[in-house]
Amino acid sequence: MHKSENPLVCVTCGKTFTQQTIKYLINRYDTKPFVCQTCVKAFTQQTILNRYDGVLTGEKPFVCETCGKVFTQQKGLQEHERIHNGMTDEKPFVCETCGKAFSQQKGLREHERIHTGKKPFVCESCGKAFARKTHLKSHATIHTGEKPFVCATCGTAFARPFGLRLHERIHTGEKPFVCETCGKAFTQSNGLRQHKRIHTGDKPFVCATCGKAFAWSTALHQHKRIHTGEKVFACETCGKAFTQYVGLHHHKRVHHSDIKPYVCETCGKAFIRKTHLTIHVRVHTGEKSFLCETCGKAFAQQSTLTSHARIHSSMTREKTFACETCKKAFFKQSNLRVHEKVHTGEKPFVCATCGKAFTRRADLRRHDRVHTGEKQFV
Repeated sequence: MHKSENPLVCVTCGKTFTQQTIKYLINRYDTKPFVCQTCVKAFTQQTILNRYDGVLTGEKPFVCETCGKVFTQQKGLQEHERIHNGMTDEKPFVCETCGKAFSQQKGLREHERIHTGKKPFVCESCGKAFARKTHLKSHATIHTGEKPFVCATCGTAFARPFGLRLHERIHTGEKPFVCETCGKAFTQSNGLRQHKRIHTGDKPFVCATCGKAFAWSTALHQHKRIHTGEKVFACETCGKAFTQYVGLHHHKRVHHSDIKPYVCETCGKAFIRKTHLTIHVRVHTGEKSFLCETCGKAFAQQSTLTSHARIHSSMTREKTFACETCKKAFFKQSNLRVHEKVHTGEKPFVCATCGKAFTRRADLRRHDRVHTGEKQFV
């Protein structure tokens, strides 16, 4: 078939077609009769081929009359002219999936790939795909090692100019992104965007398993480990692993560090955790803020009150956690776990002074007083 005046006539059989029918047939049978003579890439329409040829040859016939910038397509020029016309706030291109609007069609196309998952830009070295061409260019420097953008202050080199600009703010102290609500400033727009969620309460990241929502993607990622059981933070000393870094940090401070930053102002005793100091201070003040709702008896610690409350509830509660070895039952699973060590002989709590081991942490604490001379009740 050859294109002439409407209607279009097949030179072989003489049958005529409308432009609409021709376009349908091309899309239906994926025919691409218009071939680039330079790279042999094929297209469904002559107009698309013409635009493509302009890209290859570098031809940019559309010139901005205001600043002289040139474009290969008129559409690109029209979008650019909005900058000079004061139309940068206008966002006529709207995503049909989520409603987000863009000032340029290019921005909308790139955004739509979030919903479609399309990644048309593929690295020739490793095959990794990207949704944006700029992301591919940035990734390519991993293979080339090229870092042409160098900090004039400290000499640190970067693969992209954006990386250098962010780095330079370390030296200048520049924080151009300011929160309108509280005035806190940030070096990156992304930091400000995440910070604003503190004020708005926006939590766009939702756990698909339990429905819990989070303000930051990192928080959701950490939360998911609760469901998967993944423990990526391992202690270098003993090998114990944790789902979150804060758990590892606490473990190291309790079990592998002699640092006790929380000191009692009355007697000078030091503690690893602030909560331990708070509980200890009540020894001196006599404060007993935890009251039993049944009998009114007061206690210095919540854990002591909880244990006491079982006296009142033991008549109505069932002991649902039973030992498989001796069938002894307990109210709490934690108590069952402690009991099971009687059968296994496990003694994980070891005195750092003399090496004596204990089944329960409370027993170790009582034993420690043999070495420290501390009296529990003052």
